[in-house]
Amino acid sequence: MSRERNIRSMENAYVRQQEHKKKVSHHRKKRLFRRLALLFILALTISGFLVSTLISRASVLEEKETQKAQLEARLEKLERQQAILEEEIIKLNDDEYIAKLARRDYFLSDEGEIIFNIPEPEAKKEEEESSH
Repeated sequence: MSRERNIRSMENAYVRQQEHKKKVSHHRKKRLFRRLALLFILALTISGFLVSTLISRASVLEEKETQKAQLEARLEKLERQQAILEEEIIKLNDDEYIAKLARRDYFLSDEGEIIFNIPEPEAKKEEEESSH
């Protein structure tokens, strides 16, 4: 029951034209697929570059913000120190303050003054030594 099939393609202009259209259509689809694949790869590459740039910029920004916070804290500390030093300058321009320092630190006295050195308790001495 096996029957041989005798199938032949028709060899006329219409069939050749249809086969040509089919080949052209197949080549167009193939080129379109290649272009779309290339476009997709290009878009993916650009997106990857943009994401990596965004991530690196974000990390740089975070570092700069941390550095800014540290510098602001340092500036605040230096401003407090400057205010203390300016107060000290004002005090050092006062003759009475200088005389008080001379009496306390160097045991200098005015005419007719007697200086008595009263020893401080041990706890206060240790406290002063640790603060210096």
